[in-house]
Amino acid sequence: MRRDVFQAIADPTRREIISLLARNPLNINTVADRFPTSRVAISKHLKILTECGLIIVQQQGRERICEAQPEKLREVSDWVEQYRQFWNENLDSLERYLNEIQAK
Repeated sequence: MRRDVFQAIADPTRREIISLLARNPLNINTVADRFPTSRVAISKHLKILTECGLIIVQQQGRERICEAQPEKLREVSDWVEQYRQFWNENLDSLERYLNEIQAK
């Protein structure tokens, strides 16, 4: 099953993992140690994030290092932006209308 970015960010743990890795790359054990859930659960979250392209995991010696790929969040940003523009235009229109009513 091909996952998309929206599925990945739907889960709060995955969002927290992205935030954590956006600061600096970490090995899998360090990521897992930051959460109260099992390593298996964190491993599943990392797999989903990898499938969506939001992180990459690279072997460095004996460690597997996770690194965020935040540019993949552009898809989410673009989608949200269309709604931001919609609401800004509507709220601006409402403001103009209210100003007209007050001026009368």
